[in-house]
Amino acid sequence: MDYTRLGNTGLSVSRICLGTMTYGNPNWRPWVLEEDASRPFIKDALEAGINFFDTADIYSIGGSEEILGRALRDFAKRDEVVIATKLFGPMGPGQNQRGLSRKHVMEAIDASLSRLGTDFIDLYQIHRWDDATPIEETMEALNDVVRAGKARYIGASSMFAWQFAKAQHTAERNGWAKFVSMQNYYNLAYREEEREMLPLCADQGVGVIPWSPLARGFLVRDPGTETARSQSDDFVQSLDIGKPSDVKVRDTLHAVADRLGARRSQVAIAWLLSKPVVTAPIIGASKDHHLHDALAALDLTLSDDDIAELEAPYEAQRVAGHS
Repeated sequence: MDYTRLGNTGLSVSRICLGTMTYGNPNWRPWVLEEDASRPFIKDALEAGINFFDTADIYSIGGSEEILGRALRDFAKRDEVVIATKLFGPMGPGQNQRGLSRKHVMEAIDASLSRLGTDFIDLYQIHRWDDATPIEETMEALNDVVRAGKARYIGASSMFAWQFAKAQHTAERNGWAKFVSMQNYYNLAYREEEREMLPLCADQGVGVIPWSPLARGFLVRDPGTETARSQSDDFVQSLDIGKPSDVKVRDTLHAVADRLGARRSQVAIAWLLSKPVVTAPIIGASKDHHLHDALAALDLTLSDDDIAELEAPYEAQRVAGHS
């Protein structure tokens, strides 16, 4: 396993992060694996040297955090793993059980700590931008979470670059904790982040941990094929995956993978890892080869010509992934 620092911090993380949205309660999403089926993937990840695990309170409405917490207690030492979780989405019917208000931040951190069975979270992230809450309120509350020892670092997820810059400026102006990471939607089929967000992160030393590196599986599936997840994941519709330009990118990826004698997912993840700004793609694993392919990407070095070929079909598109 290769390791690197998360942005400008001293925190060492594996170059592959295991995302755990897939683990929880099938009543939340039909493609989610229950605990008995989930634990082997977490154990295998640990045995492969992965020390970086990402979840969120909204995943299976807390179920993912509970499963991850129990598995890590059984299979790892707390000081050897990096646990990242997120808040923002609705955790109940109440108006204050969502968003980034001070009230919800303070309640959400304690609830996540309880579900994960830990005294602190290594990376506590806001899952989205909250238009209804002043950013000053959110950043002060997150700073208080850090000062209380409940989180070591804070991070952000998909938003516009101007929003991220505003949050960072607010924290710096007040001497509060700043975001050390950006978890954004970034893959061969969606590269709009290269316009503003990624240059900002590179300039400011912010670690980038992209989600959906395979564009919800679209990049690696054969044309005309679907999975249980692709057929039932309504979030895919908001990402507008499958446009003619996306098909060109997918077909090129398949051709490059065939030429290199590599698996498609291996090439797609290796492309992300070739970007200096990327710290660790967040991969999901519900089948044995998912984890193995991601690990194999660490050993695949793409040439400049390979990268140019993979990137050539891309066409500009509307911003996605912020909702």
